[in-house]
Amino acid sequence: MDGGHARMRRLVGDPLDGLVKCEKWIRDDDDRLEKSKTTSKTAWWLNRLIGQKEEVNFGWPFPFVEGRLFVLTLSAGLEGYHVSVDGRHVTSFPYRTGFVLEDATGLSLNGDLDVHSVIAGSLPTTHPSFAPHNYLEFSNVWQAPLLPDEPVEIFIGILSAANHFAERMGVRKTWMSAVHKSPNMVARFFVALHGRMEVNAELKKEAEFFRDIVFVPFLDNYDLVVMKTLAICEYGVHVVSAKYVMKCDDDTFVRLDSVVTEIKKVPGGRSLYMGSMNIQHKPLRHGKWAVTYEEWPQEVYPLYANGPGYVISSDIADFIMSEFMKQKLMLFKMEDVSLGVWVEQFNKTRPVEYVHSDKFCPNGCVPDYYTAHYQSPRLMLCMWQKLLEGRPDCCNAR
Repeated sequence: MDGGHARMRRLVGDPLDGLVKCEKWIRDDDDRLEKSKTTSKTAWWLNRLIGQKEEVNFGWPFPFVEGRLFVLTLSAGLEGYHVSVDGRHVTSFPYRTGFVLEDATGLSLNGDLDVHSVIAGSLPTTHPSFAPHNYLEFSNVWQAPLLPDEPVEIFIGILSAANHFAERMGVRKTWMSAVHKSPNMVARFFVALHGRMEVNAELKKEAEFFRDIVFVPFLDNYDLVVMKTLAICEYGVHVVSAKYVMKCDDDTFVRLDSVVTEIKKVPGGRSLYMGSMNIQHKPLRHGKWAVTYEEWPQEVYPLYANGPGYVISSDIADFIMSEFMKQKLMLFKMEDVSLGVWVEQFNKTRPVEYVHSDKFCPNGCVPDYYTAHYQSPRLMLCMWQKLLEGRPDCCNAR
């Protein structure tokens, strides 16, 4: 980095939280004017410092130069991180796919740097959705219609956590509103109980007003998510008599028209398993999502579709519930792997049409997507607006 001051020129690109991903730094043509401004401001402050005798030079090159001190600020926004040096924005970048800020356990600095001090503040302590009054909009516009008397084409079960008020509201205001307008579709959130009674009380109010929440009677736990999947199958087969059952998460944006089009490509009457398929996927034996050999002794999983968005035909869902009632169903904590096991078991009695597409995207969003995972409520609203304009584009694609 050469000497002198610098000014910012913004590079073209999709912004994050209103900030560009990268700033371009160029040497200022009027360096002396800038130095004069900096010096006068510095002098004003130094004249008010008691005991300050020596002149201090604050006019160092920006943003970095060897041997000079600087202050780097790392802030977390809604869509990503933002880096500033001495108060000036330098760069922004989106969160890693699947990252949740609450999961952060440490900060590491690498490179040829001497760190003099680190100050941390304003770190989140709870999920933002613990304040439902900030997110829920109790408007009749977002209420689910009553269940139809006739069988439906597609039932969509959405896995959600009790305190995910914002996520559910984001779904209601976007792609779920299209479900409500169709006589051939029904969608419901499947939610277990929370450990905090005040959250359950707010959840009860939400469920009574919007009429789109199905309670699963246990305390929410990752190892029991598979029970929500069973509840989705039961509801799709025994309550709404759907021809197809789709499962997704509350941070999955679903492009309904494209999913329906893909389903219709499969000849009627065939058993269907559709999604982003994993072949010869191996269990993780270490880390947060580790699977022990007692839980899964085999070295690979069966063919299975990623959990953020997949579709099965009703005969498979009916088989799953039948085997469950007979206590013959293998239950594994990873619900998408479990479903792969169940479909493999069903496939021994009747051929299954396995349909793979990368457009059921489990790791963010891809162009012309069918489903897009890890979408915040804000991103869902952005994607919905683009979809209404006839552009199935991603917002902040990763």
